[in-house]
Amino acid sequence: MDRVDARGMSCPQPVLMTKNAIKNNPNYVEIIVDNNTAKENVSRFLKNNGYKVEISEVNEDYLLKGIK
Repeated sequence: MDRVDARGMSCPQPVLMTKNAIKNNPNYVEIIVDNNTAKENVSRFLKNNGYKVEISEVNEDYLLKGIK
């Protein structure tokens, strides 16, 4: 499992980090972000690439799980 910590990053960096992570493990990835824009962009990217996306709030951050 790859967990991408993209907190403090502005787009498109979280999306690019997610793209690299799914190259290593194309079946499952976790991404943690700290802003709504990154949450929406990463979620859209994953859905457009065939992933089911689960989003949960962890303190003030968002944890996105992309599952193939």
